[in-house]
Amino acid sequence: MDFSLSDKSCDYLSRVQEFIEQHIVPYESDYRKENQRLNAGPHWREWQVPPHVAELKAMAKKVGLWNLFLPDAELGQGLTTLEYAPIAECMGHSLLAPEIFNCNAPDTGNMEVLYHFGSASQKTQWLEPLLAGDIRSVFCMTEPDVASSDATNMQTTITADGDEWVINGRKWWSTGLGHPDAQFAIVMGLTDADADKHSRHSMVIVPLNTPGVYIERMLPALGEYDAPYGHGEVVFDDVRVPKDHIIVGPGAGFKIAQGRLGPGRIHHCMRAIGAAERTLDMFIERGTSRIAFGQPLLKLGGNTERLADLRVAIDQARLLTLHAAWQIDKMGAMKAIKAISSIKLVAPQVLQRVVDETMQLYGGAAMCHDTPLPDLLAVAKSLRIADGPDAVHRATIAKTEVRAWQERMNER
Repeated sequence: MDFSLSDKSCDYLSRVQEFIEQHIVPYESDYRKENQRLNAGPHWREWQVPPHVAELKAMAKKVGLWNLFLPDAELGQGLTTLEYAPIAECMGHSLLAPEIFNCNAPDTGNMEVLYHFGSASQKTQWLEPLLAGDIRSVFCMTEPDVASSDATNMQTTITADGDEWVINGRKWWSTGLGHPDAQFAIVMGLTDADADKHSRHSMVIVPLNTPGVYIERMLPALGEYDAPYGHGEVVFDDVRVPKDHIIVGPGAGFKIAQGRLGPGRIHHCMRAIGAAERTLDMFIERGTSRIAFGQPLLKLGGNTERLADLRVAIDQARLLTLHAAWQIDKMGAMKAIKAISSIKLVAPQVLQRVVDETMQLYGGAAMCHDTPLPDLLAVAKSLRIADGPDAVHRATIAKTEVRAWQERMNER
């Protein structure tokens, strides 16, 4: 295994880092204030994107820092998963940066679905404007009335009726549902209750202006509405879409989901590591500059030892994530399940741990938006749920280990 950066990856990494430092970080404080002014509260129909965001995106697109996640030299920049991983980490230093480079969820996952599994017409109608940054999208999977950590529980139905599919059900925590540019959702639902449990579900493209689509509310994540994106609850009431809006075909939902969630988890985890690195810098800055009881905070209460432990934890998480990226490139997402589950378990926990320790040093300042710490804490905790609860990842890792052990025993 060779995790050294290719020349291509180094080039993009340095350019992304320079762009973030010169154009994004200086704007972050103003963005936060402007976003709060434009988008206060849950009134998502009135949400707006601060105008300078579009200007920054145009700048990034002009200099070729666009769609970096997509391993296609024509539609993206042709980076492998391993090559993109350190760039995703760099983007993680800013909560705004992934949006500026057209590399943020859920659009990245939806673009990957359409790129790998979409028909020619689906690519023309939906993928191309997503790649151009002209529209945004939503992914509807989680449901409020079932344990969605087991995706086979999903009850939303997708029923064939002549030349149409009819969708009925309720989804929530559908990220991006409140964005003014959101145009369509990829909805996962039940098409055949009698099929094998991993062949029962399908994915269909549903334009959000289709009759019967009712967005009921945006859900606050730890008190924040995450405007102008939002995490919404949406009802599908006899929603009808043409037959050609299904992706691949009936029963392919889980196959598509695994293809979607593999590389996307690398993106999430590396961004989490980047956020942890930025937070660790804040830990050191606060620890060395603030004096209490006659000494820098870093010298008090075991903070030096905590710094060392956090440094090691971040580095371990990075190596584990790079290993998962390497496996995806070499073997594909399906054969890298254990590695993907491992990073989904570890990386958000590490970010949450670093943020929590840093908040202790900042005291009251950590509780308000004078620092990015509250937002980073929400990101870390949300990832530990949005990417599946820790127990599910542990179960996957353990099951894989037991299966490998049984195979070794059978070979003796």
